[in-house]
Amino acid sequence: MASIPAWGDGRRVRIGLLGGSFNPVHAGHLQLARRALRQLRLDQVWLMVSPGNPLKPALGMAPFDERLAAVAACADGRRIIATDIERRIGTRYTVDTLARLRRRFPRAEFVWLMGADGLAQLPHWRRWRRIVSLAPFAVLPRPPYNPAALRGPAAVALARWRRPAREAPILASRAPCAWAFLPAPQTGISATALRASNAPYHPAAGVTVIARKPPADTGTTRRTAPKKTSATTGSRAAAASTVAGTAKAPGTPRKKAAVAGPGKAVRREPVETALLDKYLAIITESLADDKGEDIVVLDLTGRAAFADRMVVATGVADRQIAAMATHIERKLGEAGLKRVLIEGANGSDWVLIDAGDIVVHLFKAEARALYGLERMWGADLDVLPVGEPDGTV
Repeated sequence: MASIPAWGDGRRVRIGLLGGSFNPVHAGHLQLARRALRQLRLDQVWLMVSPGNPLKPALGMAPFDERLAAVAACADGRRIIATDIERRIGTRYTVDTLARLRRRFPRAEFVWLMGADGLAQLPHWRRWRRIVSLAPFAVLPRPPYNPAALRGPAAVALARWRRPAREAPILASRAPCAWAFLPAPQTGISATALRASNAPYHPAAGVTVIARKPPADTGTTRRTAPKKTSATTGSRAAAASTVAGTAKAPGTPRKKAAVAGPGKAVRREPVETALLDKYLAIITESLADDKGEDIVVLDLTGRAAFADRMVVATGVADRQIAAMATHIERKLGEAGLKRVLIEGANGSDWVLIDAGDIVVHLFKAEARALYGLERMWGADLDVLPVGEPDGTV
């Protein structure tokens, strides 16, 4: 773990600050840090392990030294740095931490990093308006909070200071109150869901592994036929199927519905959020273990009749994609989700996994670019609000 002097120094660097409980640290934290390094052109990201988050209950919180050691085990100590700086400077609230760091590192350019859930909860933070006046901040997507965050009180109040994502490389140099929402691969991994799954934690590896239980013998065989859906296809399905005159039309209802893109608002039966988060964590962790690339989770709530979440990932070869699908099916079955259907697993460029309220799309790179599901279903992530509200922060 790199040592950051509590009393500061004169370093001239761009630093992203990612604070949190890290209870436990997982791949989503590292994905956010690495994405921020690239998009914001940062020199370092500090993973600031909080001694105690005022907005989270103490019950179930792992000891501080244990959480710090786990974060240090997965940080590289050079560009991504685990630090106990908040404990050493004696702060508990973000507003106090930022104020003290700015005084002690006067030449550093800080950017506060948060997920969409942080933006949605920002009005509940202590002196949140003072926080945004101390440093520019960047928000990265996190399902299912994105729509609520971008339409929430904080985003509305700060709309006039929002910068387009293309300005991310200069965000650190902008005056405080500036902020940007950065489109990025999304992960549904949740520390809450991981704790609820009773997964064993391996600090040396810096990851949490979903516990594997012996699969129950149900006496039934896997069904491979796709289940029916009432989703309509629309004209965009036909257009996507003939891009460059080479792509074949998707052959199943869910593929057709996916390439049709979002239509008018729809209603589905409410889903138990905790269970949805649990299955999402299993899926995204499994994809990460299998070296899936650019894992994206999209929130389809109110936008699709066939699912509430869509996961998209890229594989390099047929065998890798087939293995990714098989592992997801097995792990979901071990977690209690028995009806998991796989479509197109035999050498296809596009494999679809139907997990009920979650649908997973595994692509080769060319097919993923061709169909562009993220562009259709996640197109609203970087749209700036219309107009600028009056008033000050």
